[in-house]
Amino acid sequence: MTQHAVEPKKRVTIKDVARAAGVSPGLVSIVFNDVPGASDANRRRVRQAARELGYRPDARASLLRRRHARLLGVSFFVQSAFHGDLLPGIYAAAGAAGYEVALSGWTADRTEDHSIDALVGFRCDALILLGPEAPEARLEVVAEDLPVITVGRRLVRPIGDSIRTDDAVGMRLAVEHLAALGHRDIAHVDGGPDNVKAEDRVAGYRAAMEAAGLAGRMRVIPGGQTVEAGAEAAARLLAGRGAETAVVAFDDDLAWGLVAALQAAGVSVPGDLSVVGYDGSRLSRIMPLSGLTTVRQDAEGMAALAVERAVRRVEGDDVAPGEIVLPPTLTIGSSSARRA
Repeated sequence: MTQHAVEPKKRVTIKDVARAAGVSPGLVSIVFNDVPGASDANRRRVRQAARELGYRPDARASLLRRRHARLLGVSFFVQSAFHGDLLPGIYAAAGAAGYEVALSGWTADRTEDHSIDALVGFRCDALILLGPEAPEARLEVVAEDLPVITVGRRLVRPIGDSIRTDDAVGMRLAVEHLAALGHRDIAHVDGGPDNVKAEDRVAGYRAAMEAAGLAGRMRVIPGGQTVEAGAEAAARLLAGRGAETAVVAFDDDLAWGLVAALQAAGVSVPGDLSVVGYDGSRLSRIMPLSGLTTVRQDAEGMAALAVERAVRRVEGDDVAPGEIVLPPTLTIGSSSARRA
């Protein structure tokens, strides 16, 4: 029995629609770009032909044919729960402004440079970089060609716009909360090397411990920004554990891994060790507890401000580069308790 290969279905093009509607391809383009130049009758004819043929406009090509693509590129760390929390707000704010969003993630195997280069290649009008770790010199090069908005990172030099949370205040809230519960030996699991955010939070932790009169009880444990890094940090904590009764983690991802590994090792959280996270991400509400005590960042506000600044720059508003610093808040869950 002879078998015949099934040919792939041919993609319907703008020329097919034009032929079926009896108009020019240019007029079809006018209709789907929703610009003046076609009568109501022709618009109805073109859309009817498109429906019958199953034609779907190439949104990317349509965007690129305009003076501006009206496309905002967003680079983010795929494993960050907080970055995931920022994305819905970015989509909402961009849509309200008439812009589309292109996402490009970075992972352990796909570098942040690759992520940024891909967005530049998409001809985005502006870039919103979530928690970038690239050197400022690299960001300056990108900002020479298009607006750059950084979210969640302190910049030394003015490069576009920076929107971040006051990490010094955030760490103070965490340490003061634990100190009020009677904890004195409070450790900090950091966000890993070569990480500006991690440096700021370590500095905030040290300042808060000194202000609380606990300078001689500080301990900084190497960590990272993932659940796996949290599990590894738990092993380091337990291997060299002294009198610590509480820990402040760099972020909620790290805290999640820390709590899970501690509980697996028979350490009660918060009975033996209180844990405080950072970000207030959705992950903090699905911890293996009834909620994580965490320093909450205003994800919705940060996303809206990032899009607003990006759009203003794309559309030519004369805005000087600036930094917007938002205050954090503390959300108390069941991962922290009074010192036993």
